[in-house]
Amino acid sequence: MIRATSFQGKSVAVFGLGASGLAAAEALRDGGAIVAAWDDGVAAREAAIARDIPLADLSIADWAGFVALVLAPGVPLTHPEPHWTVKKARENGVEIIGDIEIFTRERALHSPGAPFIAITGTNGKSTTTALVTHILRHAGLDVQMGGNIGRPILTLDPPEPGRFHVIEMSSFQIDLTPTLEPTVGVMLNVTADHIDRHGTIENYAAIKERIVQGADIAAVGIDDEYGLAMLRRRIVAGPAIAFSAEKSIAPGYSLLDDTVVCSNREGLAVKLGSLKGIPTLRGRHNGQNALAAVAAVRECLNALGRSTDLDWQGALSSFPGLPHRLEEIGRLGRTLFVNDSKATNADSTEKALSSFPRDIFWILGGKPKAGGIDSLTPYFGRISKAYLIGEAADEFAQTLEGKVPFVRSGTLDEAVLAASRDAQSSDSAEPVVLLSPACASYDQFRNFEVRGESFRGLVASLPGIAMRAVS
Repeated sequence: MIRATSFQGKSVAVFGLGASGLAAAEALRDGGAIVAAWDDGVAAREAAIARDIPLADLSIADWAGFVALVLAPGVPLTHPEPHWTVKKARENGVEIIGDIEIFTRERALHSPGAPFIAITGTNGKSTTTALVTHILRHAGLDVQMGGNIGRPILTLDPPEPGRFHVIEMSSFQIDLTPTLEPTVGVMLNVTADHIDRHGTIENYAAIKERIVQGADIAAVGIDDEYGLAMLRRRIVAGPAIAFSAEKSIAPGYSLLDDTVVCSNREGLAVKLGSLKGIPTLRGRHNGQNALAAVAAVRECLNALGRSTDLDWQGALSSFPGLPHRLEEIGRLGRTLFVNDSKATNADSTEKALSSFPRDIFWILGGKPKAGGIDSLTPYFGRISKAYLIGEAADEFAQTLEGKVPFVRSGTLDEAVLAASRDAQSSDSAEPVVLLSPACASYDQFRNFEVRGESFRGLVASLPGIAMRAVS
């Protein structure tokens, strides 16, 4: 654990006692701060008591004594309106920060040169973070991964000169990290998301851009207008490198026939590794993730004066991928089963449908989101049949009518049985049974992870199935 010594002897309020909030409270307590922690939920407060975290009802506390409010990232900072703790903090001139800000201050205080790679983007940041970590570990380096993926950042080992921290950051977390100054800041892409929490896409993009502005070196994806504008602004301010999965660029990182290449200003290109045949990096979106990961590692190592002569191909080829993200889970004869339960909206499902050229037996549905699946119409020609589940079944049936054969399966177990049967009886060379719901899971499952594990269990029960080992 990282001890928050930068707040030693100071009174700090902590609101939101989920995993990151509990870790922040413990780090502050162990670093010598005077902690006043609170959560509106009884269960969360009981969890804090079990870990000897001091509680104080912040609704009646004297805020004049606090130097900071450490806010959980899920608590509204600005939209749709500031949380009551935020209002109290602002009324009393109390700084509002998050757990990653505590990390950045400890790094600045104790090991300012420690390598720190921070990664954000609307899509792909978890895969990119995991891939950066994998590449560094494949090279035998000491790596800590956390933030918006895996462990809360303050539960990781502390920054040291030879230890790499690879941290995924959501827009909520960036908004609570005013001194964000990573060695390399990676910004993948920007599409409309979390507008309810940021007001406009322009506000959302501006928050994402902070990871670029404060970095020693910025690595920016330029396949959307927001990223391209960020790169242009950053180039004026300091070192930056671009990456693109859609076009060849120099200088920068791009794809040449599925091969990651780095080009200098004269157009001389170094081939670093091929993505061809790597199932965990299937699709153009994963091409962008791979480019970002390779760029982040190479630029970080360059900045530290270390060799970049790594086994790039070996690292890419051995990447195990992430659960519930285009995860190949098994085969039954010719049929491939793919778990993409993480696809909780149409934009995510588009990535899955674009990754398979034909013969898709598509399981979709759940609790629908605004916009439905109309945007996926260009991919309907790839789908052999669709299997509708959950609340969205009737809405999606209207969209698919006359365009894609479908059945209302209702439940996931019925959909798996029907899709497996139809795929097996098709004459396709490699039919794909794809769970990519384009919906939230809450109508039938607690979360997308539970939905994905249920899918895995149903597939595992099919006679003759050969399951892929879980990494």
